[in-house]
Amino acid sequence: MMRVWILPAILLLCGSVIAVGQLFRGNPVAAVAFLLLFVLLTAATSPLIFPRSVGAQEAERRSAADGRPIVFWRPGCTFCVRLRFRLGSRARQLHWVNIWRDPAGAAVVRSANDGNETVPTVLVAGTPHVNPDPAWVREQLASSA
Repeated sequence: MMRVWILPAILLLCGSVIAVGQLFRGNPVAAVAFLLLFVLLTAATSPLIFPRSVGAQEAERRSAADGRPIVFWRPGCTFCVRLRFRLGSRARQLHWVNIWRDPAGAAVVRSANDGNETVPTVLVAGTPHVNPDPAWVREQLASSA
């Protein structure tokens, strides 16, 4: 559970150190700019930007009922962040499974990717798609509605 916060914590710590260094050099504007930049990077890499995750079995049950795709992701994955941001508010309509919190989800991803935990892996009607284009995922979501 704690490893999901390692990257955001390191980014925040680095930003704080750089900002303090800029303050000691007499550059308060640069200090604020660096701190804001690192706070934004921290927010972008934190698991809080993703919709609430469910277990793989629950996601499969829900997907069977409503036809919506399942997204297998993990914190710190830049491709997952890209998918999340490009989907915008529509991301909340998908079923998200954090493979670091759900061993069954990690097993699904490994079986679809020759033993690798490559994410994001999107499961649409039982067919896995590795790192799909966000526009394609939006189309799948529209066709499932």
